[in-house]
Amino acid sequence: MQTARDITGYRKHWAARFGSAPFLPMSRAEMELLGWDSCDVIIVTGDAYIDHPSFGMAIIGRVLEAQGFRVGIIAQPDWHSADAFAALGRPNLFFGITAGNMDSMVNRYTADRRLRSDDAYTPGGVGGRRPDRSVIVYAQRAREAFRDVPIVIGGIEASLRRIAHFDYWSEKVRRSVLLDAKADLLVYGNGERQICELAHRLAAGDSIHDITDLRGTAFARKATPAGWIEIDSTHLDALGPLNAPHDPYAMRERAPEAGEAPACAPAPLTEKVVRFVRRVKNADRERSVIRMPAYEAVLADPVLYAHASRILHLESNPGNARALVQRHGDTDVWLNPPPIPLTTQEMDWVYERPYARAPHPFYGKANIPAYKMIRFSVAIQRGCFGGCTFCSITEHEGRIIQSRSEDSVVREIETVRDTAPGFTGVISDLGGPTANMYRLACKSREIESACRRPSCVYPGICPNLNTDHSPLIRLYRRARALPGIRKVLIASGVRYDLAIESPEYVKELAQHHTGGYLKIAPEALADGPLSKMMKPGVAAYDRFKELFERYSKEAGKEQYLIPYFIAAHPGTSDADMLELALWLKRNGFRADQVQAFLPGPMATATAMYHSGKNPLKRITRDSEPVLIPKGLKVRRLHKAFLRYHDPNNWPLLRETLRRMGRADLIGNGRRHLVPAYQPPGTGGAPAGRRGTARPFRTQHTGLPRAPGGKPPQRTRPKSS
Repeated sequence: MQTARDITGYRKHWAARFGSAPFLPMSRAEMELLGWDSCDVIIVTGDAYIDHPSFGMAIIGRVLEAQGFRVGIIAQPDWHSADAFAALGRPNLFFGITAGNMDSMVNRYTADRRLRSDDAYTPGGVGGRRPDRSVIVYAQRAREAFRDVPIVIGGIEASLRRIAHFDYWSEKVRRSVLLDAKADLLVYGNGERQICELAHRLAAGDSIHDITDLRGTAFARKATPAGWIEIDSTHLDALGPLNAPHDPYAMRERAPEAGEAPACAPAPLTEKVVRFVRRVKNADRERSVIRMPAYEAVLADPVLYAHASRILHLESNPGNARALVQRHGDTDVWLNPPPIPLTTQEMDWVYERPYARAPHPFYGKANIPAYKMIRFSVAIQRGCFGGCTFCSITEHEGRIIQSRSEDSVVREIETVRDTAPGFTGVISDLGGPTANMYRLACKSREIESACRRPSCVYPGICPNLNTDHSPLIRLYRRARALPGIRKVLIASGVRYDLAIESPEYVKELAQHHTGGYLKIAPEALADGPLSKMMKPGVAAYDRFKELFERYSKEAGKEQYLIPYFIAAHPGTSDADMLELALWLKRNGFRADQVQAFLPGPMATATAMYHSGKNPLKRITRDSEPVLIPKGLKVRRLHKAFLRYHDPNNWPLLRETLRRMGRADLIGNGRRHLVPAYQPPGTGGAPAGRRGTARPFRTQHTGLPRAPGGKPPQRTRPKSS
């Protein structure tokens, strides 16, 4: 893995003399109290400002503050005019624009495209405090307020829309958000490295238009610079002939003639001749760029879209990724390779900034649901090597696990214990994107740097992966032994196929860190959807369940697993959902919340949804199609299977069972799925219930029946 500059090693900007602010200011009055005449950086966010390391705006703000910069926050501004964006004055360096901790479209709409009435990141949980596609709107308003100030966009919304992407809410491929927002720079992934370097270079007088070498950034340019070697992405996937006689995506064996467009761009690139090559020597990789199919090409051809998605994911390892370029009209969107992951020392430094761990006083005593959920939680890691195709974690945080030190985590727990208002001795979560990937990594740094596998655990656990859970077990034991700590719960999702590699970990989890219910995510049972999700089979779930129940019983505890399942995921047939419904009934599960697959931008499963092709394999025009459950009717049916016990779903299920030739499952016996009778007043309501917001992931939660047949009291599981 390449090295990068230590983010703690910069010489501090002169404004470090002001020290740390109790809260980053949200008004001119607060700036005056701090002795500031201006801000160096102003962060605009779609979330309420909560000064806690679970919120992106707080982390970036405090990291910049530690570098000596004055940072202001404009939270959930009125976007109908530019006035709110001028409230703190003109920033000296740049505006940092983020939609918040969630993509604004996922935050505002359900998987059925219904407008949500609530927003967990807003005081009072009130919906409607942010616009659709917030990054675009905020960036344009900031430009109106101060036309000459650089605009830098980032966060999960910008990160996952950095290239041409399928937009589920408009059912079309949209341009890179960089161009639609008219921003100067896009920061993707976790942004500490990029934003520190950027701020110091701008403070030193560099123009933002000259900063084109930062990893983890995207920017617009008109032409490929001299000295770079372009690689046509078709050397990885040969698509075969198109319907038209001329294949606009065929590999050229010669250089384009003057004025002729390259294979994957419908518009002229430049007047300069560009040479395409199939192979590049390792020594030339630093000056190599892969040309992906142009926006106009992927807009017109879903197969090219699937190909572009595959190339993007193949070039996602910071150890071997090359720059990518995608033409949009007469402009190239250039993506530098992903950022180098933070070291343990850097992670400790980031999470030990002087966060107030509370909402800004501006909000008074208003309830902010997202804060209430995480106020007593502690993050111990970043990243996920699971590679689940429906999830956005890998695309945003990467596959390499970045872990904090044990001492740093313990110090934060002590800070929560000693300073957090209302703390009762219970740490609500000690985790991250995945609860049990702490300190897990490839056994060889050389292999890790060269690997292009999309997952370290599918189709099986890689033999090069270290699966030792001992460091995590030690951390758990040390955390719960701290004075004043009564309980340490694990609310982050557990990767159970990894957990069964360490029965001692399952024992520790079941006997000390489960509060009655533990959520895990089988997602599906059938090979069809599982192979498209990159998830393990039910055998791993059964083994984990066996261990969990055994160790719970040894401790004298009655505890339950709460499985999550996805409805209408690519690769799922009606028969697969029927099999799942029968499994749920057989095991006594009843879903409280059901949500269908939500195609988030840039996810591999979204490429399947849009193209009907599988980007996990080489893309050809003749490759096997993927079954896609599309349309309201089939999505409603798949959700109904998960809520087979809801009388409102019985008419639809009876009709479907007859159509499938499974009328034998209609009746009033135990072996039947739905009864033959219909209770009065039921059968007309839409199937399922609207679920809670989770970034680019859908959920099923349910509770098993107790041994006596009576289900325990239903509670909503904590969300990570």
